[in-house]
Amino acid sequence: MLDASGISKIPTVPEARVDLAVVAELVPAGVRLLDVGCGDGSLLEYLAAVKGIDGRGIELSQKGVNAGVARGLSVIQGDADTDLATYPDGAFDYVVLSQTIQATTHPRRVLEQLLRIGRRAVVSLPNFGHWRIRWQFLLFGRMPVTEDLPYSWYDTPNIHFCTIRDFVELAKEIDADIEKAIALDAWGRKLSFNAPWWFWNLFGEQAVFVLKRKG
Repeated sequence: MLDASGISKIPTVPEARVDLAVVAELVPAGVRLLDVGCGDGSLLEYLAAVKGIDGRGIELSQKGVNAGVARGLSVIQGDADTDLATYPDGAFDYVVLSQTIQATTHPRRVLEQLLRIGRRAVVSLPNFGHWRIRWQFLLFGRMPVTEDLPYSWYDTPNIHFCTIRDFVELAKEIDADIEKAIALDAWGRKLSFNAPWWFWNLFGEQAVFVLKRKG
């Protein structure tokens, strides 16, 4: 990527998406990677430039696909709920699903597909168990609106809210190992690695998981 002066410029991940910076930390160099729900391709572009990955993207919106292609990326239009089934087993080293699982129709099925087509899956998600969300429910009795969940109930793309503990239980149900987990507070700071799940569930505004199939 070149700037206006023709000098090579290293892309960055969007500052507003702290989870993407964590995802980028967790992805090794040189891997074959699929970004599911890749948006405008900013994460793929960053990983290709900084870590030399062989990246592919799948994105539901045509606008996102166009933006990714404009960045010189290999991005196709597709739906995580239906189109992941077309990929062969073990096609990728890593499959990324960032802030998307709560917007899918069948989250469990999607997660199973990620672990089928990739040796590892990196999943980030907003935590609906965060104390601010609980407080809004208790105080106002209405669907919460926060910086990470900015939509009103009638126009939100998020149809399956879950908490950190919910996701951990889902991983157990589908027989997946959680290799790494990182919770982030409202300021994007990592919570203590040794903290119990209930602490993460209460104070983590979002979380990032690295999963693999058992065996």
